[in-house]
Amino acid sequence: MERNLKNVLVISFGFLLLFTAYGGLQSLQSSLHSEEGLGVASLSVIYAALIISSMFLPPILIKKLGCKWTIAASMCCYITFSLGNFYASWYTLIPTSVILGLGGAPLWSAKCTYLTIAGNSYAEKAGKIGKDIISQYFGVFFLIFQSSGIWGNLISSLIFSQSSNKAEISEENLACCGAYDCMSDTTNTTASAGPSESLVYILLGVYTASGVLAVLLIVIFLDQIKSDQAETEKEIQKTPSFWSTFLATFQHLKDKRQCLLIPLTMYSGLEQGFLAGDYTKTYVTCALGIHYVGYVMICFSAVNSLCSLLFGKISQFTGRKFLFALATVTNTACIIALLLWKPHPNQLVVFFVFPALWGISDAVWQTQTNGLYGVLFEKHTEAAFANYRLWESCGFVIAFGYSTTLRVYIKLYILLAVLVLSIVTYGVVEYLEAKSSSRTSATTEKENVGPHTQDTHM
Repeated sequence: MERNLKNVLVISFGFLLLFTAYGGLQSLQSSLHSEEGLGVASLSVIYAALIISSMFLPPILIKKLGCKWTIAASMCCYITFSLGNFYASWYTLIPTSVILGLGGAPLWSAKCTYLTIAGNSYAEKAGKIGKDIISQYFGVFFLIFQSSGIWGNLISSLIFSQSSNKAEISEENLACCGAYDCMSDTTNTTASAGPSESLVYILLGVYTASGVLAVLLIVIFLDQIKSDQAETEKEIQKTPSFWSTFLATFQHLKDKRQCLLIPLTMYSGLEQGFLAGDYTKTYVTCALGIHYVGYVMICFSAVNSLCSLLFGKISQFTGRKFLFALATVTNTACIIALLLWKPHPNQLVVFFVFPALWGISDAVWQTQTNGLYGVLFEKHTEAAFANYRLWESCGFVIAFGYSTTLRVYIKLYILLAVLVLSIVTYGVVEYLEAKSSSRTSATTEKENVGPHTQDTHM
């Protein structure tokens, strides 16, 4: 096997193992640690730390350690979060959430830098175009990595389904499920029918082992490729300092199109936060039991992955406006239905319909919003995508932050209001772009016609 491809596979399977654990844990936080909102508070802290981390940590760590050891060290930050869940309290989960958040940005930056260097290195040797090989490497990475959402949730559901504690949920307790939840620990009424402490420890043991295997895979099998240090140093020299990145991010807000896209970008974080923090707890865990959370999130992950691939292909035929309209209609229908629906174990299929539809709309928000940023801000991609990460993370922080203080129906109304605002401001961006392109084409036409008419008079 070609050496660079071997390294790509090592990174891909390392991330698969790591995010099998983290993805599964994220889906369960609101249900496992519902007391005083500890679970969702920890998720909120992770994304807040991630915002700070992405501003200045990646270039410093990559320069000091190189890509390989930055990836290994950052993965260890994720393992601390799994360990913190063994004895979950404000004194263990919040500090480990901060550590995970700080490790998140260097992990992804080092991975991107490594795959870019590996792609360029192979292209140079093989006489091929660098960007084509890099694109192939990222394709291989995401093909393997995206399945982590399925495996992590499958593990949790299989382990929790072994529980001998399953009890019938009373109609009185079911009345506390759904949009008009009781805002108390009765929303987690299935605690009495939930997994035993030993099953929780088994699950956390499997997740921790998965993270440790990911680190070992990187440390033992990933090469510190020769060009890594030199190329990394070149990359770091090109990388702007913390203050210049910080200033460029906020200077980019002078572009009115960027300001108009803030609601849409924040909505992406809000809607994902709602599904992971509220739907899993107040609908699934409350009415069916915690052992169903994994199966429901597998449905979301599978549909999301398939649709991301599909929409990436069909957007060239339909255009992004059609896809944004499809996502808006789908998400609006889901929000209204969730407001009206009273979850009941007899309606098992419905619990899977919502995450499937949510996966369809989320695939559009992810693929098309990223694509929109790339098209609109082609000359300022770094500042634009820094804004994307910043505002999407703010959406996550807000969604997890108010999760325990507001009733679910209020959160659904907030989601609906932000969605409507997002589509209105997105429509204004499309209008400005259409106006700008028609003005550009008119100017070009004049420039082309001008010399021609001059020639005819001569």
